[in-house]
Amino acid sequence: MSAAPGDPTAGGGEPLQLDALGPKVPYRARNRLAVTDVTGAPTAELSLVPGVFVHRTLAALRRAAPLAPDERAAALARAADLFASGTVAGRSVAEYEHAVSRVGGVPVSVVRTATRAIGARLSVAHRSARQARPQGAAEDWRDPLTRAGRAVWTRRGETFAVNAAGNHPGTHSLWPEALALGYRVAVRPSRREPFTPHRLISALRTAGFAPDHVALLPTGHDRTDDLLNGTDLGMVYGGEDVVRRYRADPTVLTQGPGRSKVLLTADVDWRDHLDTIVESVAHHGGTGCVNATSVHIEGDPTPLCEALAERLGALPVLPPEDDKAVLPVQPVATARALAAHLTKRAAGTRPWLGADGVVAELGDGSAVLRPAVHQTDRADAPQLGAELPFPCVWVAPWTPEAGLAVLRHSLVLTVLTRQEELIDQLLDEPTISNVYVGDVPTYRIAPGLPHDGFLADFLMRAKTVIRS
Repeated sequence: MSAAPGDPTAGGGEPLQLDALGPKVPYRARNRLAVTDVTGAPTAELSLVPGVFVHRTLAALRRAAPLAPDERAAALARAADLFASGTVAGRSVAEYEHAVSRVGGVPVSVVRTATRAIGARLSVAHRSARQARPQGAAEDWRDPLTRAGRAVWTRRGETFAVNAAGNHPGTHSLWPEALALGYRVAVRPSRREPFTPHRLISALRTAGFAPDHVALLPTGHDRTDDLLNGTDLGMVYGGEDVVRRYRADPTVLTQGPGRSKVLLTADVDWRDHLDTIVESVAHHGGTGCVNATSVHIEGDPTPLCEALAERLGALPVLPPEDDKAVLPVQPVATARALAAHLTKRAAGTRPWLGADGVVAELGDGSAVLRPAVHQTDRADAPQLGAELPFPCVWVAPWTPEAGLAVLRHSLVLTVLTRQEELIDQLLDEPTISNVYVGDVPTYRIAPGLPHDGFLADFLMRAKTVIRS
């Protein structure tokens, strides 16, 4: 690959060292994992800590007292500036973004947008976390209202673990709200992309959080339960298998497949909303849980499929660090495995952009994942829940008789309709987390808005305080 300006691996030097960030100084383990880019070339070495290091770190986090609320807010604001534009742990923001793009295969323009978004959310994390506070609850027992009896908003625990995702750097914009609420936080990074949590935690420490307030604990998968069992509450990202494993545990918040959707009813013309549909499928390189997995249309899906195939099929094939890249890149073997999986899942559907065109090799051991568009003949086709890490969309016919059953279990549902009664029904459906009405793409989010509910809904509770 050609080295970008500021590329830390330029010149054939030693790989970057991503040390664990425990309760004292950074820790370089003897057991280190090679982090490779999309061609298989080594880019960094990630220190993997043993179980005893995990236990000692979690014990230190539990003993530590949190910063005062105003100190936490100020430190988060300073960390936001550092993360988004500063030199952190010896690396500039350009070096960081290039590394994330090359290792994760995420287009560099998407990484840059995520850098700004993480910085923006970090700067208001203290205020955003409080959006979840019940109106009837005070923040402090010293509030004069507690003399007559008042709810007070309090933490459900003291320590919080995050088993992080590596599909998109933006997933790290959420957990700093736990720090804002006074939790001490330990993050187990994804082996696929450890650069973002390393930079973020380094920035938080430089900004004022102590080493025993926030830690980076790279471990093998076999230590995930040690991390979750050693903290009061935890959050895990993963596929359906991960969600199934932890779903019944009230101390673990699961972040699984989004299965976001777009619904168009017969009283709107899809041609007026094609940009919104295309962006919902392909923005972020199609790698996010907020990207649309399926589109449901009342009427014949065929013309919409044809238009989607034309628009998505024209997206350029470029390496991820190219400024004009919009599609994700993976090692060729990974890309071919995804295409083979798609071939099996798509059996019985009509391919407009099929699995045989998904893999576009770049000649250096990596391959661009080109979009896929398939048309199903049933509103409840089994393929509609198949979420893949690139722009892959299933288009299905929808009828009022099919109803809400085929729209359930959606992180985001964008509905294009004039039927207010239908919007009421979608809002009342408990398995649909967010409802966007009109030309709002499924990836749209802003600080202060819940992603899958407020994180603080899980981290906080109200207690009654009555003082004499």
